[in-house]
Amino acid sequence: MLKRIHKKFKVLFICLVLAASILVVFWQVGDHGFITLDDDSYVINNPTIKNGFTYDGITCVFTYCSMTEGTGHWHPLTWLSLMLDYELYGLNSGGYHITNLIFHLANTILLFLLFHLMTQELWKSAFVAALFALHPLHVESVAWVTERKDVLSFFFGILAIGAYVFYTKRPGMARYLAVVLLFACALMAKSMLITLPFLLILLDYWPLRRFQQDGFPPKNLPADGGISRRPWGEEKKQEDACR
Repeated sequence: MLKRIHKKFKVLFICLVLAASILVVFWQVGDHGFITLDDDSYVINNPTIKNGFTYDGITCVFTYCSMTEGTGHWHPLTWLSLMLDYELYGLNSGGYHITNLIFHLANTILLFLLFHLMTQELWKSAFVAALFALHPLHVESVAWVTERKDVLSFFFGILAIGAYVFYTKRPGMARYLAVVLLFACALMAKSMLITLPFLLILLDYWPLRRFQQDGFPPKNLPADGGISRRPWGEEKKQEDACR
């Protein structure tokens, strides 16, 4: 019991450290303004966003007019999030940046928890999450309002991966539909997430280890479909202990 509590405390501590490091590095974006690269078409001069949460506005978000009046892309959830920001902040750019920052913080925590869930490796998962949180390539996603589609799509994408992990543990129609729904939400934020199913196949190989070493499909499947009820990564630790 004490060991379990100590492990949960370390997980919470890592989450707090990740959150604090992100805030220290990125908090300054609250003072940043819009830029001329796409922010005008996405927010400043976007009639879809300025329609607000009206019937016409929401209808436009989910129809072709959001493409003709906006940027030529269909990503309704991105429009809805920017529409909400417009309702809250108007054209105060700092609010939009803070929203991006909040999504980036949530994405980092979810990534850490997901890797820890799949691998049972605490510090390695923390390192991966820290690299994701502070890598220079993610500055654009936080400090550029237009990249709301990036942080939002990753948010739904990481939730879809988490739902898939739970589906592989206990397959069921409800869990499968949750994966499909979250995947659809990720696509409605940014179509780049179309590659997510291929990533799930890679995760099946590692760290979920759903493919047996002697080939696929596995032979002599057990009643549970080959999916262990033990935590992910535990099988590897037991194999190493026997050597």
